Parts: sequence; C-alpha cells; structure tokens
Amino acid sequence: MLKRRLLLFCLAATGFDALTQTGRASAASGATAGENGQGKMPSYGIVPNAGIDQSVALQELFNAAAAQRTPVSLAAGDYLVSGVTLPDNLVLHGVSGATRLFHQGGAGCLTGRGLQRLTLTDLILDGTQAKHGDATAGLLDLRDVQTLTLENCTLLGSFGHGLRAEQCGGRITGNSLSLCGGSGIYAVQSEGLSITGNTVSDCANGGILVHRWEAGEDGTIVSGNRISGIRARDGGTGENGNGINVFRAANVMVSGNHVSDCAFSAIRANSATNIQITGNQCLRSGETAIYSEFGFQGAIVSDNLIDGAANGILIVNFDEGGRLSTVSGNIVRNLHIEGPYIHDGAGFGFGIAAEADTVIIGNVIENAPKWGLMLGWGPYLRNIVATGNLVRNAGAGCAVTVVDGAGAALITDNLFHDVRDGAILGYRWNDRTTGDLLKGDAERFSHLTLSGNRRN
Repeated sequence: MLKRRLLLFCLAATGFDALTQTGRASAASGATAGENGQGKMPSYGIVPNAGIDQSVALQELFNAAAAQRTPVSLAAGDYLVSGVTLPDNLVLHGVSGATRLFHQGGAGCLTGRGLQRLTLTDLILDGTQAKHGDATAGLLDLRDVQTLTLENCTLLGSFGHGLRAEQCGGRITGNSLSLCGGSGIYAVQSEGLSITGNTVSDCANGGILVHRWEAGEDGTIVSGNRISGIRARDGGTGENGNGINVFRAANVMVSGNHVSDCAFSAIRANSATNIQITGNQCLRSGETAIYSEFGFQGAIVSDNLIDGAANGILIVNFDEGGRLSTVSGNIVRNLHIEGPYIHDGAGFGFGIAAEADTVIIGNVIENAPKWGLMLGWGPYLRNIVATGNLVRNAGAGCAVTVVDGAGAALITDNLFHDVRDGAILGYRWNDRTTGDLLKGDAERFSHLTLSGNRRN
C-alpha cells in the first residue's frame, strides 16, 4: 500500500510539472497557430495581459494564418485591440470565458467584409462603451459573409450594436450579448441565417433584429434564444424596445424563445410576410406582446404563452394590407390598461385583435381589463372567424365593429366567464353602440353570424 501511494504521488508530481511548463510557454506567447508548409507559424510577439494595443500584431497573425488555412488559438488573458480586419477563411478560437479583447475606440473593434467563411469561437469582446465612427455599427461588424460561425462568444459594452451582420449566412449560436447601446444582434439582408440559443440582455434599444432594406425573401430562423431587459432609449411607438423585431423580412421563423421585460413587444413583426411565431414565452411586455402589423400577408401565431402586457396579440393594419393569419392555442393573461405612450386608437388592455382573413381558434384569455377579443376596427373587418376560445375576467368578452362597410365575422362556440360589460358587444371604433349581442339583436347586423356562444 505504501509503495502504491508513493507511485501515485510521483505520477501526480510529474503531471503538475508538465502543466507548469505548458503554462509558462503560454504566458510567453499569447497566440498559437497550427503547422503550415514551413513548420509552426510565428506568434508575432502577441502576449496576453501586456497592457498595450496589440492590433498590428494580431492583424499580421490573422492574415498569415488565414492565407495558410491554419486555425489560430488565443491564450487566456486580456488583449487591447482596435480596427482589426478579419480576413477570409479565418478560424479563431479563444479559451472559453478567459480570452478577452478590449476595444480601444476610434475604429471598430473587429470587422469583416466580403468573406466566404469566418469562424469565431470562445472569445470575449468588451466594447468598454468606447465610441467609434458609426454609432449604429457593431462591436463585431460583419458584412457579406457567406458562411459565418459565431459560437460561445460574449459581446458586451458596445457603443452601438453588439453584432452587426449584414448580408450574412451561417449560424450565430450559444453566444451572450449584453449592455449594448443599440441591439444585441442586428441582422440585415440575411441569407440563410440561423440565430439560435443565444442570451441577449440589458440592451438600450433592441434584442434581436431581423431587418431588410426592402420587403423580400429572408428565411432567418430565430429559435431558442433567451432575451431580457430590453429598453427603448431612443423612444418612439414601437421601432425600439422589442425583444425580437422582424422588419420587411419574409419567411422568417420565430420559435421557442424566452422573452421577458421588454419596453415594447416581446416579438414584433412589421411588414413580415409568411412569419411563423410559435411556442414562445413572452413575459412582462410594456406594450403588445406579439405583433404582426402593416403590409404582411400570412402569419401563424400559435402555442405562445403571454403573461403580462398592455395588449396580448395584434394582427392588424388591414388598411396597409395586413391580412391572412391563424391565431391558435395561445394563453394570454394578466394584461394592463397602461401603455408606454398615449394611444389614439383602440388603446390598451385587450387580449387578441385581428382585422382581415384570420381564424382565431382555441385560445385562452384571462384578466383583460378592456376586451378579451377585438374583431375589426371601424370599417376594417373582413372574413374573421373566432371559435372555440375561452375568455374569462374581462371588461367585455368580444368587441366587434358594427361600422357601416365592415365585412363578415363568424363568432361561434366561445365561452365567456366573468365578463363584466357583456359577452359580445358592437362598437363603432371605441364607442359601444349595442347591448350584449349574445342576448339578441345580432340579426340586425348582416355581417355578423353568432352561434353556440355561452356566457357564465
């Protein structure tokens, strides 16, 4: 037994000495690259924790390694950088949670332009809130990258966006983005991009933005992200303050995200045709939790859970061409009458609203101080089906427009419980003009069909 213990002690000591020697070698050189045609590449004098700007040396290393198709590994430690341009085919790794690049201001931190392939993993980019030329650009600013892999990186403290990805494809996955003066991720004109499993928090104007300059095919997938604490520092009535914002981008999927504490919407789709918003958790939104608005055709909003918002789900702006949707299987609860601005329309405090060519089916709405369902607005109503929904504890169960020129609405087999003003009421904009249509008098409105509804 004594000999066995002595042997284990010797083996452990030998291993510790090897690790110590490795650590000394790493301290002497902060970057390593694999073998190339002439042997191991030089480190260009890069040293972690040197306390000086090492941008020039890093640029030389990145250029040489990318030209040789050799991956680069940065050792643990701090590096001061500014204005580094990422070359095509660069593969850059750090030590997870320990390789930190601090932006020194002036030019951007890391930029890439016109690349076929770029891989960045296990890096921390700290913007230190340092200003750069374009306040809307990103701490990591990438444009026209065909295949981007950004994985397990941390981007924080950017003066503008955390990541600006313009005309990029590939995947952005497992990253953390926080304390950004713009949004966490700004993806514009994307081409086959996936944004998955990221954490975005405490940003001044937005969480994840998927935009296009003009309406068109996009196809971005936004899935499994955790987004919280999004403010609207630059104000407005919805252009800022959203957890996920899709603008002019068609065929986008937004699924399985956890979005909380946003100044405006958890998920806001503006002029986004063929959008799918499914299976998301939306908590404590300052305005409308889920929005599909303005000139879109085609929206699926299903199986989302909304708890806390001024309004729940809005499928609106038929006057701008917004139409064609299904709203199904959602839970919408605990709404409030106060919003972040003075509303000159229907206001706040209602659960689900739609205007044109929409089926609203199998939803549960609870604690809506104004209306549970809102069907149409003024003359903007066409082909609405509301069936099999449960509304409980609301001001009114269902408000439907009875303005001259409004189109057809089919309201069937809904259950209304504890609706104080009535189950189904006719409105001319914000003015109530009928009694409870569930009790009769609905036949004088030829555009309405009511059957099988019940009020408890």
